[in-house]
Amino acid sequence: MMMSFSLWHWMVFMLALVVPAWLFSRIVPKAGFPAWWALLGLIPVVNLVALWVLAFSEWPEQPKR
Repeated sequence: MMMSFSLWHWMVFMLALVVPAWLFSRIVPKAGFPAWWALLGLIPVVNLVALWVLAFSEWPEQPKR
């Protein structure tokens, strides 16, 4: 028996993709990486490597507000 997904399932799935990508795209430019690195956050295992590189790289100084 094949079951289809409801609208709620698709909405949760899209939120699970969009929210982390949006957050990642806000952080990576502050670390000096291009914003397309946010797409790496959507690929399993690659996201862990990208996060590792991001965590241990030297971040440029941010100007004081």
